[in-house]
Amino acid sequence: MKDKKRAMGRGLGAILSAESKGSINNATDEGAEKLVGNIMEVSLEDIYPNATQPRTYFDEKALADLAQSIKSLGVIQPITLRKDGEKFEIISGERRFRASKMAGLKSVPAYIRLVNDQELLEMALVENIQREDLDAIEVALTYQRLLEEIGLTQENLSQRVGKERSTITNSIRLLRLSPVVQDAIRSGEISAGHGRAIISLEEEALQDVLFKKIITQKLNVRQAEQEVQKLKKPHKKPQKIVTLPNYLKKAERNLSDILDVKVEIKSTAAGKKGKIVLDFKNEQELEQILAHIH
Repeated sequence: MKDKKRAMGRGLGAILSAESKGSINNATDEGAEKLVGNIMEVSLEDIYPNATQPRTYFDEKALADLAQSIKSLGVIQPITLRKDGEKFEIISGERRFRASKMAGLKSVPAYIRLVNDQELLEMALVENIQREDLDAIEVALTYQRLLEEIGLTQENLSQRVGKERSTITNSIRLLRLSPVVQDAIRSGEISAGHGRAIISLEEEALQDVLFKKIITQKLNVRQAEQEVQKLKKPHKKPQKIVTLPNYLKKAERNLSDILDVKVEIKSTAAGKKGKIVLDFKNEQELEQILAHIH
């Protein structure tokens, strides 16, 4: 397998050194800028859950599935930690933390928060978003952090990074893709445009169908979008054409002659039941039909 974890940062990720682990706790400490806004590898032994974590139940099967995904692909989205001396408290990502332990990992990629680091983090993230070597998932993660951790509105974020709000929204939507698809975007196997086509399908099963078709048939983005339309509107089974029995054909002609309008009889295959359709072009023809009925 390719080095999946290499995709987690492309130069942003770094092993947390023993020096920074012990000496950097505040945004004003020397070297703080190396931690804030970057992705670091942190030993699982140094991480502990947040005691005030509102989530108290973790589905074991879902954790096992996530652990299996992590074994295959690594941790796609870093967890967020707050530095507490030489240890780290989980701010978000406890499911990924637990699943990583189940998967046998020794460390996980993480964002590090320090005391009073709000302004420093915002500057680091805004600067980071301008990098040309970021993949689409890393860009989306950075947008998400600016919105959630810094508390920027989409309008403020749009102004800060010089991007349309729709661009930011479409970028963040990529984080709703499955880990397998996100990893394919990171590795360059498919593009962000492919990802946007996939996420436009609401059902995960259909997303998986389209993803596999993009890979196996090497579809470009335009072709993937066309497949989306096909999947959203599956072909209806053609209706079976029923040939009218002779006695119904005769009845159809007789009624047409009597009413002086086009008459169509639609019948079941057995010819035992059906319906009669009277075709009139104007009010006069309708009155003509009603006159015969009365």
